[in-house]
Amino acid sequence: MSNVSFADLGLAEPLLRALDAAGYTVPTPIQARTIPALLQGRDVLGIAQTGTGKTAAFALPILQHLSGFRERPQPKHPRALVLAPTRELAVQIGRSFDTYGRGLGLKLGMVIGGLGFGRQIETLNRGVDILVATPGRLLDLVERGNVKLAHVTFLVLDEADRMFDMGFIRDVRRIVASVSKQRQTLLFSATMPGDISKLAAEILKNPEKVEIAPQGRTVDKIDQRVYFVPAAAKRALLSHLLNDETLERVIVFTRTKRGANRVAEALEDRGVRSEAIHGNKSQNARQKALDNFSRGRARVLVATDLASRGIDVSGVTHVINYELPADAESYVHRIGRTARAGASGIALSFCDGSERGQLKSIERLTNQRIAVVATPANEDMPAAPPLRPKAERDARDEGERREHRGNGHGPKRGNGNGNGRGGHRPFGERSRADRPSAPAEHQWSRGDYRDAPQGERTHDDRPRTGPTQGERPHGARPNANRPYTPRPQGDRPFGGPPRGGRRFGGGGGGGGRSGRGRAA
Repeated sequence: MSNVSFADLGLAEPLLRALDAAGYTVPTPIQARTIPALLQGRDVLGIAQTGTGKTAAFALPILQHLSGFRERPQPKHPRALVLAPTRELAVQIGRSFDTYGRGLGLKLGMVIGGLGFGRQIETLNRGVDILVATPGRLLDLVERGNVKLAHVTFLVLDEADRMFDMGFIRDVRRIVASVSKQRQTLLFSATMPGDISKLAAEILKNPEKVEIAPQGRTVDKIDQRVYFVPAAAKRALLSHLLNDETLERVIVFTRTKRGANRVAEALEDRGVRSEAIHGNKSQNARQKALDNFSRGRARVLVATDLASRGIDVSGVTHVINYELPADAESYVHRIGRTARAGASGIALSFCDGSERGQLKSIERLTNQRIAVVATPANEDMPAAPPLRPKAERDARDEGERREHRGNGHGPKRGNGNGNGRGGHRPFGERSRADRPSAPAEHQWSRGDYRDAPQGERTHDDRPRTGPTQGERPHGARPNANRPYTPRPQGDRPFGGPPRGGRRFGGGGGGGGRSGRGRAA
């Protein structure tokens, strides 16, 4: 396939001109195998690592098919629908369609969360040929009657495994059930877990399976390295590395939103222009941060895993895992932000003592050892503990896996509430009773009546969140004297969830909508 050109794939002349203007010369392997199958009208199941050119692989055939339609699109009735898990990825896909489809006269619409409904509804009312959407916002507009999916004849599910990870499984199934049965379906995923395989079998008809790289494999041109460094020294190590001017455009990944803000603020204090991007920021703020990073106004972009598949910025020289991800697959997608479109890149990871198990999981998934490099000498950084011999490290890691195997969550992490998986201390060590208590004169002012000496605690010491003392006797239950009213038979189906319950991580109201909307 190395000698194949885009013209050999059967693309029309307007698309070839657009590709030439964008600097595309030779199709990537997934493009060379996918485009002919789609032009022949076949369904496609694509399994490829990030950064391999999947967007062009499905966008170019869709544009060519739709350019043959002469009639204008009907209001609220798109002809092609592309579903993406995150807003950033949806914006990236929309820009690609706009780049490839110049001169074809097709109309593109975008429906994503974080923005107002008004402009999106106006766009749909004017009619669009191609609609790029996140599942949550799309279903909101479907239920409002602002968009109809019955005329969709091209359906693309991009990053399907990520949509499943984010809890969009039921939304995706509802959307698929709403589109036309006479359609061409494309499903792309970096990994192929059981749920994705089951969905593919349900919605694809005799698909062409295109697998470019084994699942979990990273891009060959990424130079991967790891530093063993204490958690307290990570910030100083990051600043030390950024003194090197060869780190021109850097993405730093953290596990938490608060951590992303703190790292970005610390870098700004040291004179490194940085931006943070995560789920707590508005869509406009997230887009502004991406624009500043892509245009060179910010040297460093600090991001959570929200952005691991939604950033397509050219020229990213380094990806730094400030904290290793909780699951190994996210590591593959993180470092895939560099070495895109045939370029090379460097991925650096900081690993403290609590992250050794995650590092082992990453090496097992990628089937390769990550090179360990010595932590540079720096007076601002605590010295890293000496690296033990390999046999001793492997024995210790095996012991950690056995210790934590029961909970299915990898290494035990404290969850902040003292229950569940949060046991960092061995049994019998320091408990709540061992904690130093505040002076007696301060205990009641903060309402912490639980620390009062035995016998000194009274009802009046409790936080005043319920009825006052005079409303009911001390210790009586407020509902104890109410007559029992049985629930009418048939109020809800047998075995169904209680009213207002949670399902699949959703919010109240029958496990429905809030779990979907937070990432759409």
